[in-house]
Amino acid sequence: MGLGSSLYAGITGLTVHSERMTVIGNNLANVNTVGFKGTWMQFEDLLSQDFATVNGVGQIGRGVRVSTIYSDFGQGSFESSTEATDVAISGDGMFVLSPKGLDSKFYSRAGNFRFDNDGYLVDPHGYVVQGWAVEQATTSVSSTSATTTSTVNSTRIVGTPTDIRLDNFQSSPKATSSMSVVTNLDPTATDKSTSATHPYFAMFENWDGTEDTPLDATRYSYSTTMKVFDDIGTAHNVTVYFDPVTLSNAGGDTVWEYMVTVNPSEDRRMLSGADGNITSIGKGLTEASGVLMVGTLTFTTGQLTAMSAFTLKSNGGMTGGPDDLRNWTPADFSTGGYPVFTANFLGKSNASTAEAANATPIQMDFGISNNDLSGNGWTVSLGTMPSNAAAAQLAITNSTGYLPSFRDPAVSALATQSYNTGGSSTLFQGQDGYSAGILQNISVSREGVLTGHYSNGEVIELYALTLATFTNKHGLRREGGNLFSETRESGPALTGQAGSSGKGTVDGNALELSNVDMATEFVRMITTQRGFQANTKVITTTDSMLGEVIAMKR
Repeated sequence: MGLGSSLYAGITGLTVHSERMTVIGNNLANVNTVGFKGTWMQFEDLLSQDFATVNGVGQIGRGVRVSTIYSDFGQGSFESSTEATDVAISGDGMFVLSPKGLDSKFYSRAGNFRFDNDGYLVDPHGYVVQGWAVEQATTSVSSTSATTTSTVNSTRIVGTPTDIRLDNFQSSPKATSSMSVVTNLDPTATDKSTSATHPYFAMFENWDGTEDTPLDATRYSYSTTMKVFDDIGTAHNVTVYFDPVTLSNAGGDTVWEYMVTVNPSEDRRMLSGADGNITSIGKGLTEASGVLMVGTLTFTTGQLTAMSAFTLKSNGGMTGGPDDLRNWTPADFSTGGYPVFTANFLGKSNASTAEAANATPIQMDFGISNNDLSGNGWTVSLGTMPSNAAAAQLAITNSTGYLPSFRDPAVSALATQSYNTGGSSTLFQGQDGYSAGILQNISVSREGVLTGHYSNGEVIELYALTLATFTNKHGLRREGGNLFSETRESGPALTGQAGSSGKGTVDGNALELSNVDMATEFVRMITTQRGFQANTKVITTTDSMLGEVIAMKR
């Protein structure tokens, strides 16, 4: 009985050491498998048998069996890659994959992904990588009487994880909603446009949108031009003209008039006339064609301290036409406190003034904004603003005190200035619109955000990779192909974005290699081999002992 038990104990030792060698062999076989996580086997003894001894009951072991096989989820080293869609996780998270058209989910540390011919980001099995869409949020540009919207990029993720797919490799155009022009205006420049009745609008009076050259070069001191974009991505040149205003009672301040213009042939604004009919003022049909905003900049010892801005508004009927200054009233403000104008490049209906429902207004930033938008946002430093908006414009005389200005002006660090630097110059200009573009490449940030880089220079965040962790990651089931699936023991997947607590970060252009350490596996191989040999000695020795027992009867 005892010798037979020892034989079977030896057999259990051979069995488990054979299985352990299989585990070691599998680890070494996958030493170069992307994202592979090694395993190790642990043993436990079998139930012992009670045995009578002189001291009472003792126990004799009956062999060994496999206790558990644990996965080693330790971090693997990274290998650089030339593919932007090769990604590696530094942390505990796992990529989430789903077969096309199915609700089942798999999890993997292997980030060797590619876009297939349908635009899906897939692993080598064709399983689609899961992620959140990034919302292209909107921001409001408000007037005193209405609100319109324009699109800007945002990194906010929305909805639930979904298939990452690029079904459109183009970026849509974005109409310009903001433009910035920062200049240095030479305080020694001469006043080239003058007017006895409206000195602050002399350039406007000299502008003639019906002529091939609306404003002669001898009628302004400085100009700067930049491109803006309409709703379909067509570029238009916007030119801002500047000219100093020479007055005898400016109070020590320096005042420059400015005029924001486009080519009169591209100005397609339409406003209601005195008879109630819609009148086209653009496309070179009137002297005011192409003039989008007029106003003044006031400087104190070279620093910008005040600004006025006037635009055409539709108030049910113009008096005298768009070239009559009575129809130009203090501009509306954006939510950021900048005056706005509109050009209506596409000739849309109800889109020719900033307060119109279909308008695409553009805010004008010279480096000064308005913190107080109460009322209509405007005030005057002397006298009382007339209640009638058009009359307010007519109240402007040779005194700078009657120029409307911001209720609570705030001047930025980078603002238009007037210093003697040897001439006027443009210090900075920019706008936020762009034309349509073709996707050129993809990049992945440490937060797992897939960003598209387009031919128009636009960089758009598209998706954020979904990473999953588990309460008991050792309870995951290996499905082969570098894939895991959740079980009751693992618990449900806890999903989140890279960079969030416990998920880890993502590296683009990199792959995580197998975490199998060959030196450790060889040491385990040696101990496994010796353990196997020892158990064979148990069997051969027991066999020899049984031979002696049999030899007792001859």
